[in-house]
Amino acid sequence: MTIPVRPLILCGGAGTRLWPMSRDSFPKQFALRVGDRSIFQQTILRVTGPGFGRPLIISNQAYRFIVEKQLAEIDVEADLVLEPMRRDTGPAIVAAAAVAGRLDLDCPLLVVASDHVVRDTEAFRAAVLAGLPAVLAGRLVTFGIMPTHPATEYGYIQPAEDLEGEARAVAKFVEKPDVERAMRYVLEGFLWNSGNFMATARTLVEEYATFVPDSVKAVLLAADLAGNASGAFVLDAEHYGRAEQQSIDYAVMERTSRAAVVSLSCGWSDVGNWDLLWSVSEQDKEGNVSQGQVILSDAHRCFVSTDGPLTSVLGVDDLVVIVNRDAILVADRARSREVKQIVEGLRRDGRQEADTHPRVYGPWGWQQVMDQGDDFQVKRIVVNAKGQLALQSHGRAEHWVVVSGTARVTVGKKVRLLTPNQHAHIPVGALHRLENPGTIPVELVAVQHGRADGAVRAEDAYRRI
Repeated sequence: MTIPVRPLILCGGAGTRLWPMSRDSFPKQFALRVGDRSIFQQTILRVTGPGFGRPLIISNQAYRFIVEKQLAEIDVEADLVLEPMRRDTGPAIVAAAAVAGRLDLDCPLLVVASDHVVRDTEAFRAAVLAGLPAVLAGRLVTFGIMPTHPATEYGYIQPAEDLEGEARAVAKFVEKPDVERAMRYVLEGFLWNSGNFMATARTLVEEYATFVPDSVKAVLLAADLAGNASGAFVLDAEHYGRAEQQSIDYAVMERTSRAAVVSLSCGWSDVGNWDLLWSVSEQDKEGNVSQGQVILSDAHRCFVSTDGPLTSVLGVDDLVVIVNRDAILVADRARSREVKQIVEGLRRDGRQEADTHPRVYGPWGWQQVMDQGDDFQVKRIVVNAKGQLALQSHGRAEHWVVVSGTARVTVGKKVRLLTPNQHAHIPVGALHRLENPGTIPVELVAVQHGRADGAVRAEDAYRRI
């Protein structure tokens, strides 16, 4: 590539069809792994290297520290734009384009979802190169996937006449079809709509302003007034909240006359459900995919994953079995797209398992509830090197026992260093803080007793409210 392409990574979705592994507090782009890395990390590495500029990631504020941790694990630096609330892909992309456009309005921006799988990276990069002439001519170039079967879970694109380079005009976009129409579309040369595309910041903003002018004004103001939070751009909440909640496809791509498409065959999948994830994962000779402590006996074409407990599966075919510490899913693999209905039912019932994992991440590390009752909790807490929890107080008494590392513990005016098998007691209402002054993680067990009221932060190194 002679012109650097700047990747713009969308990283704010929840992926409820992959519950219970993917939940709002820790969604599929971070939770799911195909191989050794999360699919978010695989996305970043796919658009890193010669021909690509510094990645720009737009994400929800709640995911900031997960993003930064997973970037550090693969040794990649990126710019980060944070949404104060979700407004769908349209406003998110325009906001990120506005930030990128401060440096160069005519730099090609490659907009990709962080929760897709691509098995042939070189084919993907070749398609990006093939789309550049059309992008530089002022077009919005989407990447249409060459179908491998008449899928009903994707939208389709009908290509038309040739344009610049290998791009073709878009005759029309069509919604997800039934089986009969999907078969017809495949025979007629339609492409799957991957949702990934490329355009300059100038083209993106101009076309969005053509169709949704009020939203563009709100988003551009939100970007102009973005605050700087330890190096991240935090969009102004008041103006961003005024933007109309729309997908980029509905707002622009399906309406613009400047759309073009480059066809692509790269082993792509949006891994939108367990069946699709099974299809792109490495399978054993019986067609099974297993993750974690799994024993399979006379099982075929199953997807079995556990995050701890030993899970045994005997004499079954085509099942999905997902074991988390607080939730278990057993489903017919062919019906796994219906899992979203379970999540919706859990939400109606007010069950926290719908959206929240037992492991909760913060800027300092993570904590996980291991056991709980009406008036107590037992937690495992891991504090990263140089990390620190806020100086805070709350209406529970706590007892901390250090398991590994060296912790600096503040209780009231007393500050102590604790090593493994040493402990500290925190009375109800006492100001306290846990820090890791060392270079290896600190792990401890915390027993909390009393009402689970909200903590009051007196000081916080990460400037959280």
